[in-house]
Amino acid sequence: MEVRYGRLHNASLAVIATGMVVVAISHFLAKPENAPTLDLADTRFVLFSGLAIAMLYFAWQGASRFANREPQVVIDRDGIRLGLGRDRLIPWKDVQWVRMGRVALRPALQISLVPEAFMTTDLRLSQWTVDDNLRPVRGMPAAFLVRDNGLDTKASAMLDAIKAVRPNLIKS
Repeated sequence: MEVRYGRLHNASLAVIATGMVVVAISHFLAKPENAPTLDLADTRFVLFSGLAIAMLYFAWQGASRFANREPQVVIDRDGIRLGLGRDRLIPWKDVQWVRMGRVALRPALQISLVPEAFMTTDLRLSQWTVDDNLRPVRGMPAAFLVRDNGLDTKASAMLDAIKAVRPNLIKS
C-alpha cells in the first residue's frame, strides 16, 4: 500500500489560506480608515501581519504537498516506510504492535517499536507541531502515531494493509 498526500485537501488548504489573506488585504484597501497603520506600535498591524504570515505558511504547505506525489507511507513485506519529511524504513522485526488510536476526535494509526529501534530510527517527533502527521503517543515512550489528516488514505485502511501483511502485530 502506498499513501500519498491528498490532492483535494491540500489544494483546498492552499486556496483557502491564500484567499483569507487576499480578502483581508482587499478589505483594508476598500476601507482604508479601517486599515491598521504600518507601524509595529500598532497592535492591529502586528496581529494581522502574524495572521498573514501563518496563512501564507499554510498556503505554501498546501501547495507543496499538492505537488508532492511521492509516497509518504508505504506498507509492504519489507516493513513500513515513512516519508513525511523523514524517509525512514521501519523493518517488521522492529515493530512490537500496531493499533488504532485517536488524536482528539480523529483516528490515527499507533505504532510501537522496540525501544532500541525507536532510538536509532530518530523520527524527530514533537508534541507541539500542529501540521506534522507523526506524533509521539503520550505515556508510551517507544510509540508514535500516524495521523491521516491531509493524506489520501484513512488510518483504518493502513491498519488493514498491515493486517494483511503481518496480522500478528495487531493489538486491540
